[in-house]
Amino acid sequence: MKWVPVKSRMLAAVAYNHDWQQLYLRFRSGDVYGYRGVTAEQYEELLAADSKGTYVRAHILNQYPYQRIHSAVRTAS
Repeated sequence: MKWVPVKSRMLAAVAYNHDWQQLYLRFRSGDVYGYRGVTAEQYEELLAADSKGTYVRAHILNQYPYQRIHSAVRTAS
């Protein structure tokens, strides 16, 4: 899996696992989320979109099950 940096006010980079049909989004905050069931075609559409944030809000967020992979917020231990 290879991270692709993107020009976006919302996202820093995106990645896709073809075997699992899972899209990974690294937000500007540093948080990383994985979205299951996203097709390779949608990943390509995201990469080609003029506005990555608009595409993600319209076609990915609240459309697919997701899991937080990494949180940028550190807690004191």
